[in-house]
Amino acid sequence: MRNMLAVTTLIFATSALAGPQCAEQQTDQWLSEDDMKARIAEMGFTYDKFKISRGNCYEIYGHNADGEKVEVYFDPLSGDVVEQETQS
Repeated sequence: MRNMLAVTTLIFATSALAGPQCAEQQTDQWLSEDDMKARIAEMGFTYDKFKISRGNCYEIYGHNADGEKVEVYFDPLSGDVVEQETQS
């Protein structure tokens, strides 16, 4: 029983950290990284790290227009914000 609880806790914790699921389309249908980076700048974000997440989103770690530290996931097809977390 103890092992079952540990496994359940691990699965829940892992899924909570996974982030959103964005695109199922091939990457050749996505906005290019250069186009996405330009959109991110237009939205007022700056970033230290830009990557593709496990859920096939463009993801940044940086700051919003108010200077708050953020982690943001973007839809790679539309460029829209899918999820944003402000970090303290």
